[in-house]
Amino acid sequence: MTAAHDEDDGGDATPFRAPGDGLMVIRIVLLVTGLAAGLYGAWLLWEFPVVIIVRIAVWAGVGLAVHDFVFAPLCAALGLTGRKLVRGRWWTPVTVAGLCTVVLGLLAIPVFSKPGLRPDNMTVLDRDYPLGLLLSVAVVWACVPIYYLIVRRLPVRQDEAVEREGADDVEGQPPPV
Repeated sequence: MTAAHDEDDGGDATPFRAPGDGLMVIRIVLLVTGLAAGLYGAWLLWEFPVVIIVRIAVWAGVGLAVHDFVFAPLCAALGLTGRKLVRGRWWTPVTVAGLCTVVLGLLAIPVFSKPGLRPDNMTVLDRDYPLGLLLSVAVVWACVPIYYLIVRRLPVRQDEAVEREGADDVEGQPPPV
């Protein structure tokens, strides 16, 4: 199937694929894979006593509620506030660095709580994890100005040229032929 993109002069008839060509196969494969993984997880849970399954369900419900009523609104408010404070080209690297910082912090929670630490089982919990977290977050935030400098060295992109133009810079359309 083809479609003309420029209606004024007929344009180039650019072929495009119908929306269901190979996409339906991918959707079905993903659906079957997801269902199989879910059934396997349910089968593994079935081996636990009912008390443990109830605890898992309660924790899942509490996690969902905390996400929906605490974390999601907090992230939305933080994003809106950050968008007002950080403008222009700094927005992208600052947002990515903020996301990486949150992920690193969440990954560090189990290490800081030191589960399983006993005098006869030191494992790897004797490391200086606060220093490691601090250094990794510092590396992430050090990449923000580096990214900004790299982007400044790149040639001007078309979107930037358009964003710098005002409404008066736009010329009229040529008459149809």
